Amino acid sequence: MNRYYSWILLLLLYGCSKQTPQPSTGTSANAAFYFPSTNTWETITPSSLNWNTAALNDVYTYIQQKNTKAFIILKNGKIVAERYFGTFTADSNWQWASAGKTITALLVGIAQEQGILHINNKTSQYLGTGWTSLPLAKENLITIKHQLTMTTGLDDGVTDNHCTTTACLQYKADAGQRWAYHNAPYTLLDQVIEKASGLSYNQYFQQKIRDRIGMNGLWIKLGYNNVYFSNARSMARFGLLLLAKGKWNDTRILNDTSYFSAQINSSQNINPAYGYLTWLNGKSSYMLPTLQFSFSGNLVPNAPTDLYAALGKDDQKIYVVPSQGLVVIRMGESAGQSQLALSSFDNELWGRLKAAGVF
Repeated sequence: MNRYYSWILLLLLYGCSKQTPQPSTGTSANAAFYFPSTNTWETITPSSLNWNTAALNDVYTYIQQKNTKAFIILKNGKIVAERYFGTFTADSNWQWASAGKTITALLVGIAQEQGILHINNKTSQYLGTGWTSLPLAKENLITIKHQLTMTTGLDDGVTDNHCTTTACLQYKADAGQRWAYHNAPYTLLDQVIEKASGLSYNQYFQQKIRDRIGMNGLWIKLGYNNVYFSNARSMARFGLLLLAKGKWNDTRILNDTSYFSAQINSSQNINPAYGYLTWLNGKSSYMLPTLQFSFSGNLVPNAPTDLYAALGKDDQKIYVVPSQGLVVIRMGESAGQSQLALSSFDNELWGRLKAAGVF
């Protein structure tokens, strides 16, 4: 990623110039949450929440040892903890990796609400027939919802499961019959949104989410993948939007509460720990990327059962806990246990947060 870094920064700086976020008035209809303005973000001390500050310092030591670059904890929207490590600062930008999938899920909901697509429609309605190598009858079984839920039935065991060319999109099972963490069908949702909206993916995201809540950042094409880069506070803003169920202060970014509810609940029975491109705790079982095996129990045993999360490669994290009003952000290099979105780091971190009285 380093070879892209300098021009990524230039693009990000350019991309920040048109932000028009909604400031917090203190009298929001969503009174339980504070929403930051453009330039200020209120803080609250851990001691005022009766958190164990010594144990919280141990959390900071732990995450620094695990190659963390940025770490933020919000309580009902206010910053309780914000730490940067090494040369990384509040103005530094970093990749979200697959944590950006959850942005895409919310954008699909906005597009459906706008009436330009429907998740039960065939993907070929937007990408044209022949977007896969499947027989037409099998291809036409695949809907946008299957892309959102990782149940397209396309073979994730191909040489490069990021590859979005027709030759790489091969039959494994009928749509809806198999769950597999397959990047290519997800990535093609960007093209679905572009075809439906007539805008570039960046333009649509900026209009519908980024500029409305005061984020910075851009989607940047790296190989087959479309990867989001931003600073840590922008990641926290999106986490707060998720915590507030698609609302930002007095503005509804996503009005369709049924869609949002579906996004953060089990989307199918094969892997109940997966919603619409969003990971879910507290379910009876879960599956992991690259594995066709179901594990019993919670995804993150040490975390609150109502936690849901946007998770990305090398341990990019947006954790949301509605019952506690918490958003926890982690950016950085791999914590060391795994290159995948999920690792033992998740459980260890939440065990330490629990010891600090965060929940």
